[in-house]
Amino acid sequence: MRLVIDQMGRSVRVGERPQRIVSLVPSQTELLFDLGLDEEVVGVTRFCVHPAERVAGKAIVGGTRDVDLEAVDRLRPDLVIGAKEENEGAAVLRLAESYPVWLSDVRSLADALEMIRSVGDLVGRAGPADRLAGEIEAGFASLRPLSPARRAAYVIWPRPLMIAGRGTLIDDLLGRGGLVNPAAPENGARYPEVTVERLRSAGLEVLLLASEPYPFGEPDREAWEGRLPGVELHLVDGEMFSWYGSRLLKAAGYFAVMIARLAGGTG
Repeated sequence: MRLVIDQMGRSVRVGERPQRIVSLVPSQTELLFDLGLDEEVVGVTRFCVHPAERVAGKAIVGGTRDVDLEAVDRLRPDLVIGAKEENEGAAVLRLAESYPVWLSDVRSLADALEMIRSVGDLVGRAGPADRLAGEIEAGFASLRPLSPARRAAYVIWPRPLMIAGRGTLIDDLLGRGGLVNPAAPENGARYPEVTVERLRSAGLEVLLLASEPYPFGEPDREAWEGRLPGVELHLVDGEMFSWYGSRLLKAAGYFAVMIARLAGGTG
C-alpha cells in the first residue's frame, strides 16, 4: 500500500496498481479508458457514456449524486474515484469508510492537468497520462483568443436560470478563448442563479447555451432571441467546456473553431 494525496488534500492509502476501480465521474471514467484501462474499471455511473463501446458492459452504480452504495459494495472495489463538485458528500464519506476514495477538485485547466497526471500515477499509467496532459496543454497554448475580448455568459440551466460563475473550469476556458464572464461570485456559488433582467444589464455580446447538464437546443436558442436582442446566441457542446479528463484533447480544437466563428460573427 502507498499513501497518496488527492486534490482535496486528503490522504488516501491505495495499492500499487488497483485492479477493481469504480468511477463516479463521467469525464474521469473516459480518462481511465483512454489511459489503457479496461477490465480494471468494474463500475461506472449511468452518466458515464464515453467511450460507449467500453462502458456498455460495466456495472452501473447509480448516478453521480445518487450513488447506489450497495451496488458499489457488491463490486468490492480497491479504488473509488470521485469529484468534490459532482458527487454527494455523504455518499463519499460512507464509501471512504470501507474503500480508498480519491477525489478531484477541478476549477481550472491547470487543475485538470494535475488531475490527469495524478490519476495516471494512481492507476499505474503515469507515462501515458503525462503525455496526454502535455498534448492538452500544448493544444490550449496554441489557441489565439478573440481580440478584442467579448463579454459572454454560459447558461447551464433554464429554471432556475443558472450560469457558470467564477472559480469553474468553464470560466477558465472562456477566458482562454477571449470571452469575459460577467458573473460575479454569489455567496460563493460557482453556478449562480440569475435573472434575464440581470443578463440584459450585463453588457453581454454573446450568450452560450450548453448541451449539458440541461440539453439546450434550437427552440431554446430561438426563444432567447426575443429576450436578449442584439446578443449573439450559440448552442455549444457542454462536454467540451466541462469534461476535465481526456476530452480536453478534443476541446482545444473545438475552441479554435468556436473562436473563428465568433470572430466572423456567424451563428
